[in-house]
Formats: sequence, structure tokens, C-alpha cells
Amino acid sequence: MEYWDIYDSNKVKTGRTMKKNDWILKDGEYHLTVIGVIRRPDGKYLITQRAMDKSWAPGWWEVSGGGCMAGEESFEAICREIREETGLDVSACDDKPKKTYHRENPGEGDNYFVDVYRFDLDFDEKDLHIQETEAIGYKLATLDEIKEIGATGKFLHYDSIKEVFE
Repeated sequence: MEYWDIYDSNKVKTGRTMKKNDWILKDGEYHLTVIGVIRRPDGKYLITQRAMDKSWAPGWWEVSGGGCMAGEESFEAICREIREETGLDVSACDDKPKKTYHRENPGEGDNYFVDVYRFDLDFDEKDLHIQETEAIGYKLATLDEIKEIGATGKFLHYDSIKEVFE
């Protein structure tokens, strides 16, 4: 069973945990999610297409990310998520988020902070090992292609993270 730390409104761990996706958070309590944008030296970005059996946003495009496990720091979490979902190692890259934002979902028990990273990483397609339970494929996309997908509304979190691509 995976557990997440519970944070207060100042993004400080409370010492309490919750089961993953067990939406018990009170207003003013949060869990932490991480997102990692990966850019190659040629200016293309790695994006993946969500598996069609996902209960939320199946077939949409996204970048790697997920929940920060209890006891894990943000940078550890994004390194783990990217390694699991793509096979790439970003642990030698900049360890500071480019952006942090939060979402309030009053009364739903699902408030969260999001740390958004951007990693500049030189990799070949042969280095990719896309996690089939998470994605049905990937694309090395230009900024213009990402903007086009974002404009369709089929890019997860795009409006919240678009400046991290630029």
C-alpha cells in the first residue's frame, strides 16, 4: 500500500499520512504531486500519451509525474516517477522546481501542491522504456506541437505548466 504525507497550507509536512487516492483531506490539508518536463538539446520535449484504460483523461498527452510517497522529498519523487515511466535518469539535473502551484477542491478531500521541474537532458530514443501500464506511446514534440495539443484541451495540466516549456 502506498502512502502520501499530508501537508499544511504552508507546504509543511504535518507528520500525518494518508493512503494513496484515499481522499480524506480536510480543507487546508494537501498532498504533494510532482511533474517533470524533459527537454532535449535539440529543443524537443518528451511527452507521453496516457493509457486508454486510465479512469481520468485516457488518451490525453502529458509529461511524467505522480504522487510523492510518504517520507520522500519532491526531487526524489520526480526522479523515481521519470525513471519508472520512461527509464530515464534525471538525478544529475537541476533539483529545484521551476514552479509550484496548488489546487483546492473544497469538500472533496483532494487538495494538492504540484512541484513542476524542467530537466535539460541529452538522450536517444533507444534510452526510453515507456511504462506500458501508464502510456500507450510517446512523442518528441516541438514547442509548437505542444502548444497545438494544449489548445485542443487534451494535454494534462497544460494551462498550469505551459510556461515551464518556454
